[in-house]
Amino acid sequence: MTYMIAWHRPKIRSTFGSVVIVFVAISIVSVVGDWAFVHRRQPLPLLSTASWPVFRGNPGLCGVASGSLARTPSLLWSFATRGEIKSSPVIGFGCVFIGSADSNIYALDLASGTQRWAFTATGSIEAPPLLAGPLLVAGSADGAVHALDAASGSVKWRYMTGGKVLGSANVASCGQGSTRIFVGSYDTVMHCIDAASGSAVWSFATGNFINGAPAVGNGTLVFGGCDAKLRVLDVTNGHELAAIAAGSYIAASPAVDGTRAYVGHYANKLLCIDLAGKKILWEYQADDPAPFFSSPAIGNDRLIIGGQDERVHCVSLAVGDRIWTFKTQGNVDSSPVICGETVVAASQDGRIYVLDLETGEVRWSYDVGSPLSGSPAVAAGLMVIGAEDGRVYAFGAR
Repeated sequence: MTYMIAWHRPKIRSTFGSVVIVFVAISIVSVVGDWAFVHRRQPLPLLSTASWPVFRGNPGLCGVASGSLARTPSLLWSFATRGEIKSSPVIGFGCVFIGSADSNIYALDLASGTQRWAFTATGSIEAPPLLAGPLLVAGSADGAVHALDAASGSVKWRYMTGGKVLGSANVASCGQGSTRIFVGSYDTVMHCIDAASGSAVWSFATGNFINGAPAVGNGTLVFGGCDAKLRVLDVTNGHELAAIAAGSYIAASPAVDGTRAYVGHYANKLLCIDLAGKKILWEYQADDPAPFFSSPAIGNDRLIIGGQDERVHCVSLAVGDRIWTFKTQGNVDSSPVICGETVVAASQDGRIYVLDLETGEVRWSYDVGSPLSGSPAVAAGLMVIGAEDGRVYAFGAR
């Protein structure tokens, strides 16, 4: 009997050990399977390389995204700040960067919307941030320009203008390894800042407030302001190359493609300007007398812009003739984005729309329930936008 007990005990221990081993093995397989499932659902390598580094997507502020969008996008995540959002997001390093009226600049994980870091500035952040390599730059309503490490949110430098900064900064390489930041202010000055040190390189005084972002192209800086002129400066020294009278003050940012600039102004007109010839080539006028605060997106043969007549306008790039308009239920101060065969547009009616580029018909829309005055960032099939309810919304394919 003792022998039998001695013989059976090891058998019981062996059986118990086998059960434990099997259980652990099943758990490992389950965990690995879940990990693989999550990573299959979230294309992290693609998201980590997604790029929309500056307001409107590129230094020329052309408002065009690569790739295409899902036919029926879903709300993937939202993130709440503590103030309304009029800033527009930028995307890079697997993150969304955006400012809020709560005086914070937020870095959010692009895949999940979780906060990576937040930086508290000295004033409300309405200006869209700029990704200049590993540097994140954003202006605030107290006139400060903050430069942060994009990975950690730590301060690199701070530059003070003499007025509110509401428009995005832009960036250009100026030779010999020199990178410069350009930003306009309500102090009526366009500032050129050394990206490495944060020190002033040059400044150019205009006759009134500068609201929008400057466009960069062919070694020039192109911007408008409340002095009703579209100015062209040399990026290296700030010398004025042209000042074209627009006919009314310019609150929006221009889009530049080659030697042509496109910009809307307060007196109900969209202009095509020949920068080399320093003249207006064509004008487009909406039927209703309403300003253009939106910036245009430049397609292959057409241009898309929003108006305070509550419409999205599609205009011939060559001659400025109307192709189609789309009516929303609120002002369209947000700047639309062309992505493949679609247009992403947002309105003060609280809806983000995906329109057919060819016809202007609605393919999809989503009501966030709060006015949208900031512009969308579009990258890797995702649309990200901030709303005046203080939330950031991301849409894409599940």
